Amino acid sequence: KYFSGHADAMLGFVISDKKYGAAIKTTAIRFGTCAGPDVCYMGLRGLRTLGVRLPRHYESGLKLAEWLATRPEVDKVLHPSMAQCPGHEFWKRDFLGASGLFGVILQPASDTAVAAMIDDLQLFGLGDSWGGYESLLVPSNPKNNRTVTDWPYAGPCLRIHAGLEDVDDLIDDLGDGLDHLTRV
Repeated sequence: KYFSGHADAMLGFVISDKKYGAAIKTTAIRFGTCAGPDVCYMGLRGLRTLGVRLPRHYESGLKLAEWLATRPEVDKVLHPSMAQCPGHEFWKRDFLGASGLFGVILQPASDTAVAAMIDDLQLFGLGDSWGGYESLLVPSNPKNNRTVTDWPYAGPCLRIHAGLEDVDDLIDDLGDGLDHLTRV
């Protein structure tokens, strides 16, 4: 998603050694997976600015996550580079950075209150995508999708993608939304 930078294409690749390379290639051919020329162009276009965009997504996402962790409406922030996030030790071992995508568990709140909060946001769009220039937020319910471990949180979960907008403006927008959450 980050390659194009405009949330208008999904393009990726698999890197493997020879042991798995043949099986991956065979599977791709059998599934008919092939990127078309327009998608390849969009990926090439976006790769030119990826080195500038990705650190910005990470820095903005981390600043938002750290700010959200201070809010009383928030139960837990699920950002891999934050020490209190489950799995942080693996992130620290294996990575040098992160993207702008992370989760926030709110204190228990009604669906109506969460909808009012989201409706109050001015800069965050409502959407499942990520990797584009615009910030997005969407309610999520991981509890229904988990099969190996239980989802231990009682409050609603929000999935947030930090885009390229000014991070202080994004904080102000989320602050207004969280204020609205508690008024409903």
